[in-house]
Amino acid sequence: MIAPLPAPLASWSEAPRVRPLNAEAVRADGRYVLCWLQQALRANDNPVIDAAIRLGNALGLPVLVYQGVREDYPYASDRLHGFMLAAGRDLARDCAARGIACVQHVDRAGMREKGLVYRLAADSAAVLVEDQPTFVARWQSERVAARADRAVLAVNAACLVPPAVLGDGIGSTSAFRRRHEPLRAEWQHATAEVPAVARYDGSLPFLPDDLGAMSDADLDALVAAADIDHSVPPSPLFVGGRTGALEGLQRLVGAVLPSYAGTRNDATRPKGASMLSPYLHFGVIGPREVMDAVDAAKAPAACKDKFADELLSWREWFHYRARTLAAPERYDRIAGWARETLEAHAGDRRWDGETLADILHGTTQDETFNACQRQFLIDGWMHNNLRMYWGKRIIAMTADPEAAWAVACYLNDRLSLDGRDPSTYGNIASSFDGGAPARDEAPVYGKVATRSDGSTRHRPNGPQWLHEAANRPAPTPTVPDEVPTERYLVGS
Repeated sequence: MIAPLPAPLASWSEAPRVRPLNAEAVRADGRYVLCWLQQALRANDNPVIDAAIRLGNALGLPVLVYQGVREDYPYASDRLHGFMLAAGRDLARDCAARGIACVQHVDRAGMREKGLVYRLAADSAAVLVEDQPTFVARWQSERVAARADRAVLAVNAACLVPPAVLGDGIGSTSAFRRRHEPLRAEWQHATAEVPAVARYDGSLPFLPDDLGAMSDADLDALVAAADIDHSVPPSPLFVGGRTGALEGLQRLVGAVLPSYAGTRNDATRPKGASMLSPYLHFGVIGPREVMDAVDAAKAPAACKDKFADELLSWREWFHYRARTLAAPERYDRIAGWARETLEAHAGDRRWDGETLADILHGTTQDETFNACQRQFLIDGWMHNNLRMYWGKRIIAMTADPEAAWAVACYLNDRLSLDGRDPSTYGNIASSFDGGAPARDEAPVYGKVATRSDGSTRHRPNGPQWLHEAANRPAPTPTVPDEVPTERYLVGS
């Protein structure tokens, strides 16, 4: 049995964003309302924080925001750690500006803590978490809810329109658009909750890190001291934190949006894409803030509409779809017909001679694949028009379709700043089962549609761009003995 929402949240205008994760009650004798953030790393326009403030105000309690960065999350690396810490620094500063306490801990040598969420929850009235349908944020929130003796409430912060208001049973993107589009204006604007209780300054069960006071060099030192993958360096393309997100948003409305409808599919002009997905994935910026800027921009209506379709139709469709799946990261999400035809051709001759090291380092016999993979290696991001080709080529470079799925998810999750996300898992799935079955069967792919590199190679400068992109100097991350599978399900 799941408990009903607490009255202050049941009457909240954004109540459809909130769902209880357990049957426990709010503990009025708590010292604060705990707001545990794993991915929605922003202090403003954050429904998780606003829900915590609303509940805290009703109880006469302050809000305590907690962010922990552990060493043992899957694929922890300099790239991911650095990006999260930069976001965490701005989270701390902006929480302080709102009058909210934000405490943080970064695991590293000599400064390791266990069970901090449970220890902080023990003094709370309730725990509010993000409602994330993928990766560690999902199973860690569910685990805490199962063990907690007080209410744990999940709040959707990733979508403009809360998935709960859309109802169940939407089976296609066209049906999703029809239900989603009429609701967008209603959900695009929200009023920030104002704390009515002084900032929490009581005791804590640990000594927090003061990320808000740290310099770039201080953050780099935290990353260097962590027991993580140091062979995946930070992205030179994406600046972490709110500065990077706001610069990206300014670039979108000023340089990208005016020609977006005609340039977004041209991978030879990568800056024709919004490039906001890393910031959206880590919640440094939210869809409401993005759409407010788009609406105010001087750009053709067709370009605004196309961008809105990408951000709100496709991205939120993938989030909606992920909530219906037991594990969106798992191979069995692929449509049955696609698995059947791919497995029927599992014995077909594959692309000869490619090793995991070749695929990981972008040194295969396929120049276009290498150009795609080196965007992941260097930038921690890949242009959307390249992702479909990249995913389909992996099917032909690996031993069987299930191995292909594992390799694609591994590369996405380890290297990409927007990996481990409903959208990127949805994109990978589209490489395996997107569209209707083909009329004729092809080797390796069966009735799954193949894809050429023509949309890039046939551009005026396509061949030159692909050659240069495939030969960019790139890091060479360590190569595992075998591809890890379902690592998101391990840990504690």
